[in-house]
Amino acid sequence: MNEWLNKMGAKAKDFWKSASIVKKVILLAVVAAVIITIVVTTRVSSAPATVRLFNAPVKDETRMEQILDRLSEENVQAFTDENGYVSVIDEKVARKMRSILMSEGLTPSAWNPFEDFYNRSWSDTDLEQNEKLKNAITARVAQQLEALDSVNRAYVTITVPKKELFSSDQNPVTASVILQLSPSSDLVTNKKRQKNVQRLILTMVEGLKEENLTISDTEENVLNDFENMDEVTRLSNIERQRKLVHQEEAKLKASILKNLQVIAKEKRIGDLVVSIEMDMSEEKQESTTYSPIQRKADNPNTPYDDSEYVDTLPVSQQTVTKEWQGTGYNPEGPAGTEGQTPPVYSDMSNVIGKSTETGVTQNNALNTHHSVKTVAPQPGRRSVSLNVDGKWVFVKDPKTHDYVIDEETGGLKRIYTPVSAEELASYEKSVKGAIAFDQNRGDLVVVTNIQVDRSAEFEEFDNAYFKAQQTKKTILLSLIAVAVVLIGFILFRIISKEMERRRRAREEELLRQQQLAREQALWEAKDEAQTVTMSVEESRRAELQENAINMAKEHPEDVAMLIRTWLMEE
Repeated sequence: MNEWLNKMGAKAKDFWKSASIVKKVILLAVVAAVIITIVVTTRVSSAPATVRLFNAPVKDETRMEQILDRLSEENVQAFTDENGYVSVIDEKVARKMRSILMSEGLTPSAWNPFEDFYNRSWSDTDLEQNEKLKNAITARVAQQLEALDSVNRAYVTITVPKKELFSSDQNPVTASVILQLSPSSDLVTNKKRQKNVQRLILTMVEGLKEENLTISDTEENVLNDFENMDEVTRLSNIERQRKLVHQEEAKLKASILKNLQVIAKEKRIGDLVVSIEMDMSEEKQESTTYSPIQRKADNPNTPYDDSEYVDTLPVSQQTVTKEWQGTGYNPEGPAGTEGQTPPVYSDMSNVIGKSTETGVTQNNALNTHHSVKTVAPQPGRRSVSLNVDGKWVFVKDPKTHDYVIDEETGGLKRIYTPVSAEELASYEKSVKGAIAFDQNRGDLVVVTNIQVDRSAEFEEFDNAYFKAQQTKKTILLSLIAVAVVLIGFILFRIISKEMERRRRAREEELLRQQQLAREQALWEAKDEAQTVTMSVEESRRAELQENAINMAKEHPEDVAMLIRTWLMEE
């Protein structure tokens, strides 16, 4: 292999040396073309493969923005080119998004979903082509429905009747769709999604109408029966209206309580009932308003209003004057009959007279404002019932300032003070201000003072009070007992220490006296020059005593500590 490579390299060198300039240029051009072809092919093959979402371009910029926004909501990456084609990453995503966009009506105006199925050969008949088209439509509808998240399988049956000569004899296009839904699907209850699915099918099947389409699931639930939903919708609207009324009542009640908490405590506000009547019916109101015409605007530099208004402004005027002169004519009815003209006018018959009639017709301009508005809902009558409890005051002993106990009930004695009329009036005024009271609307505010039964609350408070007093007494007695024990122990320690001190003092005094007696005896024996014979024990004791005295003189602190230790041990 190496020899072959060496031979090929040698031949190439010989060819390059022996070749002319023209051959060398041609060879370099061929090599460069091959390299460029390889690079371009590599880049093209490495580019991501995309699938067109529609086989028609989107020319409308608004529709393009709507499609791209909808794709962005589904987290789908979209690619657009200069011709207006929209592409996605693969066919699965394209099928899913195509179903969503078709159900929402976001498709290009020039898009034909069955363009690929109109190709026919010269031997295909119209019957075969129509059958192919029906099968293609059926497959495409099933494919688009199965692309939805909540649909696992779609069974589609479409019936396209033969075209008749007269439209009255033409049978309609019918379709039956059975959907196998996923366990987590809400298509059975979500009417909005049901309408989107129906719109998707009607868009894909030409000539199909809503009344000829049946959509159901495998549990035999009809999903596009919207005619029977009127009663359900009405009940749902009533429920929403009641919920709205309850919300308004809760807001109004909270507003009233907020204002009343400034005046009285919350416990004094007994029963607060708020009722609101609202007219939920929609009505169209038309009104025409005529206003005067301003001839002169107000001068802002003057402290008063100097504007001028007129009721009318003449636009055109016509004056007509009629004059008549001649013999008066008094009609008396048909010939041969007596007239019904009064005698006063009969006497004026055939009298020469003159009359003048003048009329003025004037067209005026008015300021006219015509408004049309739809009103719903309208707030109606508001009723508020409020009960304010009086004040309960504890009775205290003026000397000890303690609560007085009621002998009849055994609890704490209290005095009830009712609410005055002035205070009730202030409560009523506050409530009226909170609800924007309008007498013309029929609003009603009732504020009463009815004593509220607080026996359970008082009993609970009394029990807690007596329990606290009992606990306080128990703690006080316990502290006294502990103090007595401590004082007794301290006295016992003091007395015992005093007795011990006195005992030690007596012993020390006795030892001191014995020591003085011995020393006195020694001094007397010495003075008398008598030879005192001491025993070994006495000599030892005298030696120890002498050493102790010397030690006490030299180290008094150590001796004192030693004596203290002996006394503590004893």
